[in-house]
Amino acid sequence: MPGIDECLLEAMRLPGARGAALVDWTSGLALGTVGEAPGGDHETSAAEAAELARLAAEHGTFATARAGLPPVEDLIVSNGDSYHLLRFVDTSFDSSVFLHLWLGREEGNLALARIRLGEMAARLVLG
Repeated sequence: MPGIDECLLEAMRLPGARGAALVDWTSGLALGTVGEAPGGDHETSAAEAAELARLAAEHGTFATARAGLPPVEDLIVSNGDSYHLLRFVDTSFDSSVFLHLWLGREEGNLALARIRLGEMAARLVLG
């Protein structure tokens, strides 16, 4: 079972990966980073991504869960040249972390990245 560093390095092996981070969405802090950061600063990127994650996780429109399913699984934000994939990680404590993958639009495969990030989140060992 991979830890944070191994998980982030695995994410960077995905086609088109520009950068990856594990972020605590309650504090906005990056628990680990690798590669480039959107805007050039990992901490700012983590704080901004955490705001988006909190909005989705805490608002009923997006956080409606059916029995046995997580309220929010992932978020995808696309812009002109890239995708941002935020995958929530289910943990044994408060589940307040997510993986953030920044993916180049031309080189990346969003469907593959979504599947693999889900697999990584399921295997990630924290603590």
